[in-house]
Amino acid sequence: MTTPSANSRAASVRLLSRVLQKQQPLEEALDPVLRGFPPRDRALARAITSTALRHLGVIDALIDKMLDRPLPEKAQDVRHILRIGITQILYLNIPSHAAVHDTVALVPDRSKHKGLVNALLRRIDRQGEKLLSKIDIPRTNTPSWLWQSWTGHYGEEATRQIAEAHLTEAALDISVKSNPEKWAADLDAAVLPTGTLRRATITSLADLPGFDAGEWWVQDASAALPAALLGDVTGKLIVDLCAAPGGKTAQLAAAGAEVIAFDRSKNRLKRLEENMARLRLPVTVKVGDAENFAPEQQPDGILLDAPCSSTGTLRRHPDVAYLKSQADVDKLSQLQARLLDSAAQALKPGGLLVYSVCSLQPEEGEVQIAALLSRNPALKREPVKANEIGGVGDLLNPEGDLRSLPFHLGGMDGFYAARLRKISTPSA
Repeated sequence: MTTPSANSRAASVRLLSRVLQKQQPLEEALDPVLRGFPPRDRALARAITSTALRHLGVIDALIDKMLDRPLPEKAQDVRHILRIGITQILYLNIPSHAAVHDTVALVPDRSKHKGLVNALLRRIDRQGEKLLSKIDIPRTNTPSWLWQSWTGHYGEEATRQIAEAHLTEAALDISVKSNPEKWAADLDAAVLPTGTLRRATITSLADLPGFDAGEWWVQDASAALPAALLGDVTGKLIVDLCAAPGGKTAQLAAAGAEVIAFDRSKNRLKRLEENMARLRLPVTVKVGDAENFAPEQQPDGILLDAPCSSTGTLRRHPDVAYLKSQADVDKLSQLQARLLDSAAQALKPGGLLVYSVCSLQPEEGEVQIAALLSRNPALKREPVKANEIGGVGDLLNPEGDLRSLPFHLGGMDGFYAARLRKISTPSA
């Protein structure tokens, strides 16, 4: 990696402070902190910060192991500086002398911690690999609330695989309107069994063939699966609830559906409209609260990609592990239940409801659908078959719902999706 500038390192400290102290998502913190930065410095600051968050559990364990006494609460910036320095030495292949010297320079000269930072970073340079060998890396990098939830639901072996997958940054996954083999060749990408294209390297999207022509859009392989569960949507009225930014909307429109994209955020829908304009896909956009969704015409299908904890996206958004908690999951689960009830009420008899979340938490997935089926006899689970998702049976749970995990298919978001049929006459 290119040696970062002093501005990049200092910005990384400010970004960590915003995420870990002010609880601001990294994506929201980037523009305020990096406004006016040249592209190179902006990219380096983002890379340092996201890498530090990806390995934060281990980095903090190393700091705590080396300290004779904990840093005072008012010295949080010193801890952030140490985190940035360790990230460069252990994970970004920055020359150690530069990483140590330039990181120590971030500590104010008047600070009594300047010597401490210098000593700890030099020790990491000398003994880092030895210290790492004594740490249970997957467990240490996973906050306890997540580890407990995942081991309880998936078991320890799968949880370790999930945690190990989170150490690797996500590739660039692409959905195309048609002819994936042609576009795989043009984009230097591989075609996954599910039909998604995957590039090993991430570059400027606008520079890639077909972007300006609207032939494809960026979408994680797992996020592309829920829309496919609605089957042949040609000529059918499909509502995409909580639709923005529009990846699933694009799939449905490209497949020939008459799509209504519904979302409560005008700004997010504006972005969706911009995306649909580039893709040249006709979509009707409506602003509203999905909890009170009452369409003029009952749709043939509804895709509810509900707001969730996003714990399935840690490969791309490692900050989520430190921004969310079990309390957030519990609160979101209540919202999801209300959205499901509203969607079920609006759906045409005989129609399909697909519910999805980019979450690994069972409360937002399997538990949510079990509760819905117990309180609404007009809905019946319609199990997904492996041939509907590229023959990858590992992506299905025992009930026939979609359950992708971050280690599947060489890396993908953790997603849950269930398909439900609204029957005309509920069984007694």
